[in-house]
Amino acid sequence: MLTHANLPSRRMVLGLLAASCMVPHATLADPLQAVEGRAFGTHWQLLGTNGNDIEGLRPAFEAVFARVDQQFSPYRADSAISRINATGASPIKAPPDLLRVAKAGLDISRRSEGAFDPTVGPLVAQLGFGPILEGGPRDWRGLSVGATALTKARADLTVDLCGIAKGWALDKAVALLRAAGQTEALLDLGGELCAIGQHPHGRDWQVAVEAPMLGLSAPYALRLPSGLAVATSGTRVQSYLLNETLHSHIVGLGDRVGDAPRSVTVVAEDAMSADGWATALCAAGPVMGPEIARREGLAALFLTAGPEGLTSNRTRAVSEFLL
Repeated sequence: MLTHANLPSRRMVLGLLAASCMVPHATLADPLQAVEGRAFGTHWQLLGTNGNDIEGLRPAFEAVFARVDQQFSPYRADSAISRINATGASPIKAPPDLLRVAKAGLDISRRSEGAFDPTVGPLVAQLGFGPILEGGPRDWRGLSVGATALTKARADLTVDLCGIAKGWALDKAVALLRAAGQTEALLDLGGELCAIGQHPHGRDWQVAVEAPMLGLSAPYALRLPSGLAVATSGTRVQSYLLNETLHSHIVGLGDRVGDAPRSVTVVAEDAMSADGWATALCAAGPVMGPEIARREGLAALFLTAGPEGLTSNRTRAVSEFLL
């Protein structure tokens, strides 16, 4: 989630659930160095080869994240997304990056049968999560993206791209790293990660999938080859039990969902895709989610809590990354 709030944000959960660096602070002696910062109400960390000037990249990183926040944050009244939400049913001129991300999100909406829904903000707020307090019923089909504008079919439709925008921000930061000539790096943005090159020890970068419930150890670890990204969506932080029902910031698809997964981890060729699909598959639920993942050829790991403890479901594509 793109936010300045002190409380855990809607997407800050990824920083706790996602594939994160395996004991990164224990490896900062030679041959690695780290640069860290804050963005979108969460943290970012860059691990690079010792001797490279990764600290010098901090201002450029902060500028990238500031631009993304100004466009996508529903917590900011002056953001492009808030301006869209305050505008009626007409074509609304929007920045090219916002249109690109909205188009990608709506493509995932279509392919996931509505599990990824950028119009769900008011319902999320009704459950106690998120800042979009005003707006009508969800309807992702009521949005369309053109060359220069986004159009809402109804004036009361709202747009929230936080389920995919942090992945876009990570992709932008990775492009910056490559342009700066970095050939060995691991970038973590709130628990979403992307690898460039290999670990200095000559192996793929390795990351852990943290348990989706407190008190459990990390159930899986992944290798992350160069150029790939990983993201996790889950309910560990932003959720609560009411009348023995788990409610979370990830709104599912009604009675088709059943008992929602506690987390879904996706490995993809870019962070925006990993982010958007992790959100969609978690919302789709333990039956429909794996069906969609297999149909789309996604590398996805589902973790679900049941009477006998934590269980997993995985697509064949993710098995090659499991350690």
